[in-house]
Amino acid sequence: MAERFPRVAVVGYPNVGKSTLVNRLAGGREAVVHEESGVTRDRKEIDADWNGRAFLLVDTGGVDLAEADDLARSVQGQARQALAEADLAVLVVDARAGLRPGDEELADVLRRSSGNGPPVLVAANKVDDVRAVPHTAEFHGLGLGEPIPVSATQGLGTGDLLDRVVARLAEVAPEDEAGRATGSDEVRLAVIGRPNVGKSSLVNAFLGSERVIVSERAGTTRDAIDTRLEVEGRPMLLVDTAGLRRRTKVAGSVDYYAQLRSERAAERADVALVVCDAREGVTSEDLRIAELAMRSECATLVALNKWDLGAAGEEQLIDARERVAARLRLRPRVLTASALAGRNVRRILLECLGLADRAAQRLPTPDLNRFLSDLQAVREPPAVRGRRLRMLYMTQYEVRPPRFAIQVSDRSRVTRDYAFFIENRLRERYRLEGVPLVIDFRERGGGERRSRARPQAARSG
Repeated sequence: MAERFPRVAVVGYPNVGKSTLVNRLAGGREAVVHEESGVTRDRKEIDADWNGRAFLLVDTGGVDLAEADDLARSVQGQARQALAEADLAVLVVDARAGLRPGDEELADVLRRSSGNGPPVLVAANKVDDVRAVPHTAEFHGLGLGEPIPVSATQGLGTGDLLDRVVARLAEVAPEDEAGRATGSDEVRLAVIGRPNVGKSSLVNAFLGSERVIVSERAGTTRDAIDTRLEVEGRPMLLVDTAGLRRRTKVAGSVDYYAQLRSERAAERADVALVVCDAREGVTSEDLRIAELAMRSECATLVALNKWDLGAAGEEQLIDARERVAARLRLRPRVLTASALAGRNVRRILLECLGLADRAAQRLPTPDLNRFLSDLQAVREPPAVRGRRLRMLYMTQYEVRPPRFAIQVSDRSRVTRDYAFFIENRLRERYRLEGVPLVIDFRERGGGERRSRARPQAARSG
């Protein structure tokens, strides 16, 4: 079984700059950052490396123990879970604001859990000038050791903080006990869809735990939340994303940045699971989101979630499948699911694994040539100006997505309708529904015409 990286939980009061610091320490812009307070809600794991030592930074939502509404309690629960799983905690405080009651309450919780909780480092953030370093001394009063002055925006002191993190991890999680193999067989699954269709509930059902916050309030998830799990002994990276809307509807707001990360999650995924609300069926907005995934050359599966609610039945499922087949050229499969009842949860994960495998498989050339021969027996190639197209040879030359080359007598005789016919039969023969593919028609002696499965185009006929 694959071993895990040590985890470093980054916690603190709201708006102290945790996500900005996480981005600086990880050397990227993975976590959503905005001047609005309370942007981060779920816990987000980000790969980091310092001086050859790999670990996971776990960004958490701002914890204000005085807040008691349902969402605030959910954020607090996620932060507590991050601490329970962590090998080390970094308490981030705002050096410009000074020591606040919220910092003291959090420090008290961390001190009281010192017997069975992780060791703690204090990072005094927003020290943008070395002359402000002496002002961090007041954070000694938290009783968690010497504060480390840092500036997440300018990078001041972040190298020192990383040195301390790695040194402490060497004590609590020795190198030979940590580290994890992240082989090339890891499947990246992005769960995407409109707001409030049950993406986070489905992710929690996949994991068997409340890994991400679920709320009736639309737009609760504001980041792409990466979680690793194993399915049938195989590693999978599961990415829960913020609900996708049209960009014009979220321009200028914090949701715009969440939208960008959701789109990037699809771009870096092997498989996209497009979640729809079964009570509404497959809407035009769901189809637009599926097209976004397909343009990213991402294998795609559609799930009708909340199948246990309302009056969804066989006729509605048939209608959804016909709508998807008519509008999406890649013709992804449509499955039903219920995160609440656990219906088809395992089946969907297994289907996603199978999709990733089929997108990565290389079909033998003899099989493809038999397919080409059978194809021409079923439907004769077109004739243009009295001369019939001849297809001579077929081979596959690339995977992810699969790319095929067919040698033809004259590529100008390849009609759009016949190219679609070949593509659809190829999907049916080798179970490539939902898998983007490219077919090149090549003449002997040079020349090429490409039939690409462009997801934004409707099927002909």
